[in-house]
Amino acid sequence: MIKSDVIVIGGGIAGMVAALVSARNGKRVTMLTYGEGTLPLNSGVIDILAYDQQHHYVENPMKAMESLPEEHPYHRIGREAVEEGISFFREVMGANGLPYAGSFDRHLFVPTAVGTLKPTSFAPRSLAGSRVFQGRRKIVVVSVRGLKDFYGSIMLENLKKELGESRSYEVAVVDPNLGGGRDITTQDVARWLESDEGRRNFVAQLRSRGGSDAVFIVPQVLGLKDGELSEELEERLGVPLVETTCLPPSVNGMRVQRILIDALRKAGVNIVENTRVIGAKVKGSKAISVTAEGCARKKEYTAERFILATGGFYSGGITMRDFDKPKEVVFNLPVSFVKGEAGWANDKLFSDQPQGFAKSGIRTDAAMRPLGADGKVVLENVRVCGRMLAGYDFCFEHSGNGVAISSAYKAARE
Repeated sequence: MIKSDVIVIGGGIAGMVAALVSARNGKRVTMLTYGEGTLPLNSGVIDILAYDQQHHYVENPMKAMESLPEEHPYHRIGREAVEEGISFFREVMGANGLPYAGSFDRHLFVPTAVGTLKPTSFAPRSLAGSRVFQGRRKIVVVSVRGLKDFYGSIMLENLKKELGESRSYEVAVVDPNLGGGRDITTQDVARWLESDEGRRNFVAQLRSRGGSDAVFIVPQVLGLKDGELSEELEERLGVPLVETTCLPPSVNGMRVQRILIDALRKAGVNIVENTRVIGAKVKGSKAISVTAEGCARKKEYTAERFILATGGFYSGGITMRDFDKPKEVVFNLPVSFVKGEAGWANDKLFSDQPQGFAKSGIRTDAAMRPLGADGKVVLENVRVCGRMLAGYDFCFEHSGNGVAISSAYKAARE
């Protein structure tokens, strides 16, 4: 039997933030993870709230929170924890070479790989397009020969619609001479750019395409570790570089994951990988232990507090073998969900209403403790965070990492 002060179940961004906050508060922390987590699928930008419940764009994310339905987790988390939690995350990133730009009360815009502009609250400096687009008259889309899922000409045409026809636009193709004819990935190009030869070659191929009035829009390839490579290349080219978001795997998500894992290890968190939590022992209103299975062996982990960050339907934290009978897989907590097929999903994927299934999850009180159907706390020493929470559709409203980080911070502090 392995004993800790806090056990965090889940290794996504919510689980890692909860574990790090707990450890920095002086707790002995064990984090149980299964798989790689979702950060390699995650852009790593922090959406707080970009669209309201009618899918209307909101100018001020924090102010717009006030009009969200009462069931939304932001009402339990509270504005103070949102600001403190995201500030904590930004401090960790900034201290490790990945500073985030942005604001709580207005959006900045990051370019996507198809040339649209995505509103978000905070983004790494290399993705924050808003910092350089204003006043720049020449837009150069940098395409990499052989890079899959990135099409410079399509991006260029959409950027014209977003930024206006008054600027000049062109595509510059960089050839890293990788792959021997096969498709290459953003990771391949990022590793190439981390080499001295790769950087020299990149700069040599682009130097003549710049100018004092230019900005280069590049795929998400500016290194796997932090934001220093972006700054170095900007200095050598004399031109601002802006990365796009990208299809998975996300290089920026990997940067964030690497920084958080290093921070967890430095803080003394015991990270147990490739272990699936399959159940728990409960006595009265408290959880006593959880049982985890890995490498064909079962182990029991006990703690004073448990933080559940298993990702809901998206990561298997909630399953549903029989319709209208969802199950939370660790503590068997009551799952709040929309009943009946009619409300489960909208006919149109891109609807003007949230998806019913996406709002399924665990209802909590203001201390992030799970509630039953009667509104009473089910387990006093369990906290719930991230996509396990009921009452919001992170994709519809663009609130994913905002809810994840701030709920994890509050779960660890309460």
